[in-house]
Amino acid sequence: MCMLWSLLRPAGLVPAALVLTTIAAGAEGGKSAGPSEFLLVTQIVLLIAMGRGLGEIMQRIGQPSVIGELLAGILLGPSLFGWLWPEAQATIFPKAPEQKAMLDGIAQVGILLLLLLTGMETDLKLVRKIGKAAIAISIAGILVPFACGFALGEFLPDALLPKPEQRLVASLFMGTALSISSVKIVAVVVREMNFMRRNVGQIIVATAVIDDTIGWIIIAVIFSLAAQGTLDIGSVAKAVLGTLAFLAVSFTIGRRLVFQLIRWANDNLVSTAAVITVILLLMGVMALITHAIGVHTVLGAFVAGILVGESPILTRQIDERLRGLISSFFMPVFFGLAGLSADLSVLRDPNLLMLTGLLVVIASVGKFGGAFVGGTVGGLSTRESLALASGMNARGSTEVIIATIGLSIGVLSQNLFTMIVTMAIVTTMAMPPMLRAALAGLPMSRDEKERLEREEFEKRGFVANLERPLLAVDESVNATFASHVIGLIAGMRGLPITVLHIGNRAREQERGRNEEESHEAVVKKAAETVSTNGDGEAGSVDVVTRARRAELGDAIADEARKGFDLLVVGIDKVAAKDRFDGKIEDIAAKFEGPLAIVAAKGKHLKQPMPDALNILVPVSGSGISKRGAEVAVALTQAGSGSLRVIYVATTRDKGAQRGASRGLSREAGILKDASDLAARYDVDITTTLRVDRAPEAAILREIDTTDVDLVVMGVDRIQADHLSFGGVADAVLRQSKVSVLLVSSGETGRVPAEKA
Repeated sequence: MCMLWSLLRPAGLVPAALVLTTIAAGAEGGKSAGPSEFLLVTQIVLLIAMGRGLGEIMQRIGQPSVIGELLAGILLGPSLFGWLWPEAQATIFPKAPEQKAMLDGIAQVGILLLLLLTGMETDLKLVRKIGKAAIAISIAGILVPFACGFALGEFLPDALLPKPEQRLVASLFMGTALSISSVKIVAVVVREMNFMRRNVGQIIVATAVIDDTIGWIIIAVIFSLAAQGTLDIGSVAKAVLGTLAFLAVSFTIGRRLVFQLIRWANDNLVSTAAVITVILLLMGVMALITHAIGVHTVLGAFVAGILVGESPILTRQIDERLRGLISSFFMPVFFGLAGLSADLSVLRDPNLLMLTGLLVVIASVGKFGGAFVGGTVGGLSTRESLALASGMNARGSTEVIIATIGLSIGVLSQNLFTMIVTMAIVTTMAMPPMLRAALAGLPMSRDEKERLEREEFEKRGFVANLERPLLAVDESVNATFASHVIGLIAGMRGLPITVLHIGNRAREQERGRNEEESHEAVVKKAAETVSTNGDGEAGSVDVVTRARRAELGDAIADEARKGFDLLVVGIDKVAAKDRFDGKIEDIAAKFEGPLAIVAAKGKHLKQPMPDALNILVPVSGSGISKRGAEVAVALTQAGSGSLRVIYVATTRDKGAQRGASRGLSREAGILKDASDLAARYDVDITTTLRVDRAPEAAILREIDTTDVDLVVMGVDRIQADHLSFGGVADAVLRQSKVSVLLVSSGETGRVPAEKA
């Protein structure tokens, strides 16, 4: 009983909405038919309250929330509310063009924002990774249902077509409507089942992405056909060539431009939500461009979303805020309005009901069969092909958007629109249980298991989640070495780098921009030494440089607000007499995130851009030492060289005290973790265990007796009246004859000073 109550509790929004409907009907009952702001707000409140309430219920029973939002519109429309109380329904949702246009305007903006969101969720890296298999599967999964839909359009009664003389356009539209899938719905269900990273899950989502993309291109061309009224070869050629040119420019010059605009807004504008403003402007401009070339604005919004989603500095906060606005406001309004436009009462006509059932069957069989054949031809097993076909059959939000466009441009009649919306609801509600049944218990290969373990580790890792490093340097040799180090890390994943020059202003002015350009060149040269990996990003980084224009602390604080997740410091003087140099302390005081301090020593003073790095990394089993190990592995993987791992078990270590009787299990476990980390990235390491020694003495001796030239240490900031990482890090930094890289957690107070 309690479970039932918790499930239905969100339905409390529904009677509340109906009460509001009654009040609004009474308030507006005797007023004129002119446009009313009161009615507009009432309509929006009803659609949001009903849509979100029913959407919550749908999610709790394993269905997408969009179904609840559609049902809200259907319940408030002529299908139920208009049937039970037609006067009140006509009062709240009048057919007056002026009043209807107000809500339609919001819905049209909602379409663009929904396509922006869909594009942001489209992972082109996944498509490139899956490659030819997904493309082949997608083509087969589109051709079969497209042919079925086109044939259905050719045999539809004239009464169902708004313009029987344009049957070709309607048939093409029906073919596209039946062949497309809802990537959003598919991705949600696959993600809920934890199959997003499984091979079959990636193929399902990648195929849905390709389906969506091809579908929107076809819809754009059909829109041009509908606008002309006839099959004009010249107009079609213009639309097709214009679309291809738009896509080519968008994914070459446009990709770079979008990244630079978002970065510029994030780094230079101080107003609230500046990046979101730029994203919305980009969406609008690209929608206008597609309209200008004769295709629908939705294609521009969709491509804008893809480019925004691929921007390497789209922070999670920005993404969540934009997604929240669209999901909580525009989605329930748009899908609710689509439900309002669907009059299910027409299905009381046996002929229409039979045609609707036929449409559902043709759509399901065509898409399911095409996807199954494509999966089989593409090399999937029978069970994987069944899962693929089950997932591809969901039309969901995409189908409703397409149907709404078709209704607005006169390709679909009101009855045909209702039939398509019904088909979208039925196929979408059938997909989750079918896909869950097909995916349940699907066996996993050894290679897939190893990949998933590596990706799960990276999900919790430090280096794998870096997005925007900041490099603070002066004109010293140490700065050049620091630039080389961060260039290697950035080159692995194509991270954008910002170089902030914090050196002496007079010296910088004397040298002009030569030093800035040289640091940029060092970063890029280091990045280019990284072997190109599968996604094509490695070895290519975007570098911008800025000179300090304020006091050091203020300059760092100003940069910190821009969302950098790692600050790498390379300046001439690192340590003073008994503490860090004052500049280092000023920098650390103003940057609360992870901090990396570079100290070039030994041969790196003469060769700050070495061909190889021979790295020593001490480990202790703590989280921060694992971070240091991650950085060391990344540096070794990025360039050539060697990696040594040392663990020092002291008398303070209880595991070491019991080592003789327990076989050094704890120490062996820590070294094994380091070995496993290196193995995940195909990095060979040498491990060393030292027992009953002071850690700093053991580390310094390892430096003296081996050929290492860089020590990487993960360190915690400790509670003290000055910047300190503890006695071990301080001793290694001061006494080491080779370069040192300290990587801190960015959090102060985790380690008491007396225990450091």
